[in-house]
Amino acid sequence: MSRAFTYHHGKDPRSFRYALRQKGNVMRAVMLRDMRTRFFNHGLGFLLVSLWPLAHIFILLTIYSLLGRRAPFGDSMRVFFATGLLPCLTFMYVSRFMALSVVLNRPMLSIPAVKVTDILFARAFLEVIASCFTVFLAFALLLMLGDKPFPFDWAQAAFAYGATILLAVGVGLVAGVITAMFTFFATIYALCMILIYISSGTLFVVSSLPSQVSYFLAFNPVIHSVEWMRSAFYQTYNSQVIDRVYLLSFGLSALCIGLLLERLTRRITLEGK
Repeated sequence: MSRAFTYHHGKDPRSFRYALRQKGNVMRAVMLRDMRTRFFNHGLGFLLVSLWPLAHIFILLTIYSLLGRRAPFGDSMRVFFATGLLPCLTFMYVSRFMALSVVLNRPMLSIPAVKVTDILFARAFLEVIASCFTVFLAFALLLMLGDKPFPFDWAQAAFAYGATILLAVGVGLVAGVITAMFTFFATIYALCMILIYISSGTLFVVSSLPSQVSYFLAFNPVIHSVEWMRSAFYQTYNSQVIDRVYLLSFGLSALCIGLLLERLTRRITLEGK
């Protein structure tokens, strides 16, 4: 009788392992479909996801080099811009493609085992892997160009990047659920990305701006990712706006809101609009 009671209340280890295995199979199937539809039906197409933000960075660097721009801080213009662009582009790419994931994979929702969160987190996993590969390639290229892209504090650099991923996944989850209900929101979110990019401090030092301007810019959580990363790279980088608690709280709150929103609107999301 105790065994029956345990099984009835879902505490049987075997049923728990089965549920985990089933969830893993669903996530794997979603990721494989995502890779085939988005990456030209070939595994090597996945490399393009990492090359796009990398091309973005080095096109900007080339333009500023031709214009004779100097680094607003530090000795290397390439390292300064990379420390700002990598966190910002990580947020933009991860969250934006999460926002589109349910719309692009809606046929999979006809399978009872596949949930909206499976699609969202499968895309998040792929985008995070791609963004980490982008960081590796950027690091290697900077070394090849003669720069020294070594942070002053490796641990803080890792924490800054992890906090950026948390923020991207949390915001992407909220945007993905809303886009699943109202497809036009994808366009609105893409326009918001332009504003976030301009105001995130990737191309300038936020602390050098007037206090009134930097105060309002600090409401953008991405700016704290950029400032945290630069503080890890430059020992003398004295940021006046960085707020690590705000960044982490924003990311965690967005993640919780996204999960709650998905649960409350599951029927509407499945029907789509």
